[in-house]
Amino acid sequence: MPKLLPLLAAVAAVGALATPGFASVGATATRAETTVTIHTKNGDFWGYLTSTHAKKCANGRKVTLYKQAGKTQDPTVDQRIGSDISSRSGTRYMWSTGTTGLRHGRFYARVTRTPDCQGDTSPTVRSTPTP
Repeated sequence: MPKLLPLLAAVAAVGALATPGFASVGATATRAETTVTIHTKNGDFWGYLTSTHAKKCANGRKVTLYKQAGKTQDPTVDQRIGSDISSRSGTRYMWSTGTTGLRHGRFYARVTRTPDCQGDTSPTVRSTPTP
């Protein structure tokens, strides 16, 4: 039995080296929480990103604006309207597509996850022209 212990230790070490993906599983489970908001007025769309790690997860993130086609959000079907990179605005991190020309419909913003940050999708907002 004592001769088997070094052999078992060697097999365990080789197994650990051969499966590096398992070592990173814990790291992906701890992505920083991220939230994206959306606001609209007369075809202008803007919002903010917040995160528990703002410098890494709210600053410099790509936010994509979608026009919702059906009753629920589905980025694989919904029309991509535009995107912006979030940047610091005072004490917050803002994104803005500016005037899109789209004044009617339901819209939402989405930010995808990164290795360090969670992704998020805003609630749907309804855009209507203001007289």
